[in-house]
Amino acid sequence: MKVLTCITPGQLEYGTAAQPQLKPGHSLLKIKRIGICGTDLHAFEGTQPFFSYPRVLGHELAAELIDAGDAKDFEKGEAVTFIPYFNCGKCIACRSGKPNCCVNIQVCGVHADGGMAEYLQVPSHLLVHGEGLSFDELALVEPLAIGAHGVRRAQVQSGEFVLVIGAGPIGLGIMEFARIAGGTVIAADVNAQRLAFCKDNLKVPHTINVKDEDVMARLAAITNGDMPTVVIDATGNQKAINGAFQYMAHGARYVLVGLQRDEIVVSHPEFHKREATLMSSRNATRQDFVHVIRSMKSDLVDPQTYITHRVKFDQVKDQFESWLNPANGVIKAMVEL
Repeated sequence: MKVLTCITPGQLEYGTAAQPQLKPGHSLLKIKRIGICGTDLHAFEGTQPFFSYPRVLGHELAAELIDAGDAKDFEKGEAVTFIPYFNCGKCIACRSGKPNCCVNIQVCGVHADGGMAEYLQVPSHLLVHGEGLSFDELALVEPLAIGAHGVRRAQVQSGEFVLVIGAGPIGLGIMEFARIAGGTVIAADVNAQRLAFCKDNLKVPHTINVKDEDVMARLAAITNGDMPTVVIDATGNQKAINGAFQYMAHGARYVLVGLQRDEIVVSHPEFHKREATLMSSRNATRQDFVHVIRSMKSDLVDPQTYITHRVKFDQVKDQFESWLNPANGVIKAMVEL
């Protein structure tokens, strides 16, 4: 089978490998769609934490089930996706119902080789039924589940102002599920094109261009001086993460979905006087996947909105670097096999 491997930062190479021999407890998938995410792009850049090379990228996947193995209630030939966070089932996180932050986690396409290949075997217990969704839609369940999980961590309530910093694919998903939870969304970014996408395609009521506007003044005006009670970072940018502490209302929750390598720096008095809550949000759980699929089927989310670029598998190597350039307007590149 054909495989695309990130050999080192900046270097992708096609190769061949034997079709996986099915292991006990696993199922075999024929990959149909691969969504390109920030993790893949950062790995190519060499800025992704928790990463080693060489690595086959890809974890936003839709597939045809070729061999269900010991998977119950799944049938050969059905369209599926899967939860790409391979957990141990034994550690404190897994025993506490948080397999998404398993101590020994192996994320497909990060710690273990991913889906930029014709076939992939995955643990059977992580399969997710397609529920009649298309391959395009199924490939978008995982990134949207990241957003849904971040919103669930924040416990967004109806009527709250929710500031989402970063209007990339993950940030857009956060905005969608904050809206579904009843929040009033404020989108902040430095990219005018992406902010326009938020307003035109997602109907986000408030947008702020961080580069050109007085963010504090705009937030105060939008929230009648209260400031947002929920702030969620989806940038993974150190300056943005550190700077957003000042945007919180007193009593607010700040959730970090974006990830960067360096230290968080905050004024303790400013944080303390707000009695603020700081949380991280890692990956997603089956509960989030189910919520996303139900939201798609109920037309609360239109996943096709996000797909701006399409390529065949044999075009990925030549196109990949161009997706790093904001000028190209990439929201979600979708690879077809």
